Amino acid sequence: MVAATERRSEWPLALCTLCGLAGLIVLTFYNWRNGILIFSGSVLLAGLLRAVLSDDVAGLLHVRGRMFDTALLLGVGAAILLLGLIVPNG
Repeated sequence: MVAATERRSEWPLALCTLCGLAGLIVLTFYNWRNGILIFSGSVLLAGLLRAVLSDDVAGLLHVRGRMFDTALLLGVGAAILLLGLIVPNG
């Protein structure tokens, strides 16, 4: 059994995953643009949580270094947000 000091907290990943899942549900069944905005918000939230939380508390959001993880998540979240905003309605 893993000691309590060695366990990683997984609530940041669970929170971001649930927000992303909510965005995918909205995207699928309701309005695609609102779903994309919610999904991109979940990726941006993951980036902000990775920037703010320590390595132990970040859990599985901690993959590489803090700067790399934060830059990647914020960059991908911003790209999804930008694409969701500029794609015209069909």
